Amino acid sequence: MLAVDGGNSKLDAVLLSRGGRVLGAARGRGASFSPRDHDGSFARLDATVARACRSAGITPGSGPIADAAVLCLAGADLPVDDRRLSRSLHARRWAERVVLRNDTFAVLRAGTERPWGVGVVCGTGLNCCAVSPTGKIVRYAAIGEISGDGGGGDWMGLQALRAAIRGRDGRGPRTSLEQSVPAHFDLRTPHQLMEAIYLGRIDQHSLTELPRLVLSSSRAGDAAAQDIVDRLADEIVAMVVSALRRLAMTRRDSDVVLGGGVAQGRDPRLLGHIEQGVNAVAPDARVRVLDAPPVLGAAFLGLDEIGAGRRAYAELRAAVTHDRLTSPGRER
Repeated sequence: MLAVDGGNSKLDAVLLSRGGRVLGAARGRGASFSPRDHDGSFARLDATVARACRSAGITPGSGPIADAAVLCLAGADLPVDDRRLSRSLHARRWAERVVLRNDTFAVLRAGTERPWGVGVVCGTGLNCCAVSPTGKIVRYAAIGEISGDGGGGDWMGLQALRAAIRGRDGRGPRTSLEQSVPAHFDLRTPHQLMEAIYLGRIDQHSLTELPRLVLSSSRAGDAAAQDIVDRLADEIVAMVVSALRRLAMTRRDSDVVLGGGVAQGRDPRLLGHIEQGVNAVAPDARVRVLDAPPVLGAAFLGLDEIGAGRRAYAELRAAVTHDRLTSPGRER
């Protein structure tokens, strides 16, 4: 089987046997798999899968490389995305059977021993999925303000710049972000950073580098940074609680698995706020941060498809680690 987890920060590909033995693995540069970056995303995916094949002793391009492939990709948000991405995946003929999911499903499956629960990705963006014990699914579009969504590293960075500008010109409270945000880009004032972004000298996407700074300022007691953290937590809680209610799971002991770079920072204020909000509606739900690579969840979904035994899952969990993915076949 071929298992892939593809997000904005990284691409992981693993080839495994039906018994859960890892045959090859590779990590490559991230990809959004959005319509605007479709070709570039697939070029990075092709390169990563090719390196995983070579690490398994398989010659890429010589025909199907697996009996089945499970790909959990960040851009699989809407049905139209599923159709677009599926066409490109089937054209590659990597496997006879191809299963496409959003990357939130990989986070969920990697973080629980059960095939149901709630998965949240809080990295560059924010998204959530939920699966009931009967297999019913809840998804969100998570394509930004036009779908009613916010949160994630991109949003946090923009909010940090907003707070810095408003603190400096008097429209908001004074904040240490006034100095630390522009300083991150070797600038002196928030206005200089705003102007650099406006004129195209700095890519606005670079603001995704700021969440750690926001979390650090929050822990130091900065009120503006704490407000950003609290609003992010509120957005995550809103997604999780809505999904649990829609699937009638508020009385179940659901696992709520948090993945993505922002969540993996394990900020006490952020996690505490999320746990409090979720447990106020679903008292038995368990909020946990994913430690394993999400591609493990894509591989577990593949084992679910073939009805593999417990030993296969245990062997795979022990083998698919961050170290395993960053040593063989990694992109240089």
